[in-house]
Amino acid sequence: MNIRRLRNLSSENLFLALLLLFCLLPLAWTLLASFDIAPNNNLHPPVWSLTPSLNNYSEVGVTDPNFMRSVLSSLALSTCTTLLTTSVAFLAVYGLVHSRFRGRDLLVQCFLILASLPVISYVLPLQDTLRNVHLLDTFSGLVLSEAALFAPLAAYVLYGYFSQLSADIEDAARIDGADIFHILRWVILPIAAPGLAATAIIIFVLSWNHLLMPLFLTGRFKTIPTQMIDSLSYERELEWPTAAAAIIVSLLPIGIFVALAHRLLEQFRL
Repeated sequence: MNIRRLRNLSSENLFLALLLLFCLLPLAWTLLASFDIAPNNNLHPPVWSLTPSLNNYSEVGVTDPNFMRSVLSSLALSTCTTLLTTSVAFLAVYGLVHSRFRGRDLLVQCFLILASLPVISYVLPLQDTLRNVHLLDTFSGLVLSEAALFAPLAAYVLYGYFSQLSADIEDAARIDGADIFHILRWVILPIAAPGLAATAIIIFVLSWNHLLMPLFLTGRFKTIPTQMIDSLSYERELEWPTAAAAIIVSLLPIGIFVALAHRLLEQFRL
């Protein structure tokens, strides 16, 4: 029995290692190319250059002066969208869990359906709506649009977490005289912190990589995806090492955020 279990464990570890290697190969190639560690195809046979260089990173801001501004725009947009989406989903799910609505489970399944719809199916009506309320091509309109896009997914994820929480602590707080605001702040929020942190990670990553809404709803606020499209579309002679350095720079904020959030989740587990 132990030998069979060890064999199954070894095969699972091998599969996960191969899957991880397959996923990391493009990132490793991009990282090496950003440091000019790549084969020189002008030579026959190609010879690898093994001398790393930071010249490509210094060329990122020179080649595309708006690149760093797009990084800051993406950071601001993803942060605001994450805070607004998780806050709205938190309050909505709390009210939904404590409601006696008979179609509650059906409504939760509708959240998943809404989260699965392609963005292009409603981005044009949303554009017209923002134009009528004078929020088109504004930062606040873009934040509200992305929050509306990701709120069903956040609510669906949080509902599965909230539905498993015990109501005994909340009932005890009510007996002690706590009102709804104190219950949410001092009882529900600390208990739901791991679920909120995990949901925030998902929303931040989705918002950081999102393309269609910043592309259709604004022209002034360039995010990383829209800026990269402009760079790749209008450059006739694209310097791939410089583009690789730009990709690595664009991945740094989200990598730092996910690493910090992971440490936070580990503290919650402890």
